[in-house]
Amino acid sequence: MAEVAEDTKAPLIAARERGPGPGRYGLPSTCGFTSHDFTKWKAPAYSFGARLENSMFKKDCSPGPGYFIQPTITKVGKDGTPVYSILGRQKDPNTFKTPAPGTYSPEKVHPQGERHAPAYSMAARTRYRKRDATPSPNSYSLPSLIGPKVPNKYSSSSYSMTARAKTGGFSEDLAKTPGPGRYNTTRPDTYKLKAPGYSMLSRSYMPGDSTKKPGPGAHSPEKVYVNKQKAPACSLGIRHSEFITPLIIDVSD
Repeated sequence: MAEVAEDTKAPLIAARERGPGPGRYGLPSTCGFTSHDFTKWKAPAYSFGARLENSMFKKDCSPGPGYFIQPTITKVGKDGTPVYSILGRQKDPNTFKTPAPGTYSPEKVHPQGERHAPAYSMAARTRYRKRDATPSPNSYSLPSLIGPKVPNKYSSSSYSMTARAKTGGFSEDLAKTPGPGRYNTTRPDTYKLKAPGYSMLSRSYMPGDSTKKPGPGAHSPEKVYVNKQKAPACSLGIRHSEFITPLIIDVSD
């Protein structure tokens, strides 16, 4: 059997085409300098050069002509229109607990329209207050009337005795001659027959054995059996297994 190849094409369906819709197309902008519509007239564009960084001039951080102004700010102040927002749901419902009715104290609220009684409080001492350096009454004392240093009282003449002067006094030794106590006496052994000299030595010990010897009570002659008759001494042997093979050395043929 021979297969016949069909060269027919399927018809095109417009609904199957996924091309861009009308909203994908747009005319070029006529504002600004970049990507301006080339079919429209374009005004000349000017730009300001960058400020040079120089330490000789002061940097001005004031905003330029195009700084943003918040819409809520008017010429008479901030707009008082209430603004509401919806918060997200809290993850933990126990985070915010609504107070119970017993938590409020309406009796402590002052009625509106009535005057309040004056309330006074005593503030703490300020740190910047100048310290009072005035001394107390017991800090004063009258000057002493004894001695010559009383400024407004008459005092008799005062005398003092100075110490003995080392220079120009009667006891000054101008010749610097040593006294009799500066000389030492001569030993008699220098010019006379020297007497015998004796000395006392320390105690000397005779050489001997330093090991410890046992005393008479350390010996026990009643326990000696070398030269005496000794009673028989018996001991118990070890237990042998009944399954052990006896060792046979001599075998008779």
